[in-house]
Amino acid sequence: MKEDIELIKERNNRVEADKAWEISDTRRILIALMTYVVIVIFLWSIGVARAGLHAVVPTIGFILSTFTLPFFKKWWLKKVYRGV
Repeated sequence: MKEDIELIKERNNRVEADKAWEISDTRRILIALMTYVVIVIFLWSIGVARAGLHAVVPTIGFILSTFTLPFFKKWWLKKVYRGV
């Protein structure tokens, strides 16, 4: 029985850590930076002038989506999700 409880506690700690990472500013910043770099490389490779400037638009789009999605998640959980 004690082993089962310890396994559940370990699992809960992992789940809490994963959730903390998912909503962390560090994760958002890293994804935004990676998005920017990948888009700059892509735009540069296809010959777009001022690729660095043009890559800002989708990066800002990502950042804005991270601010609006929590609102929509709360709405969805309240109005749509019926639980399992």
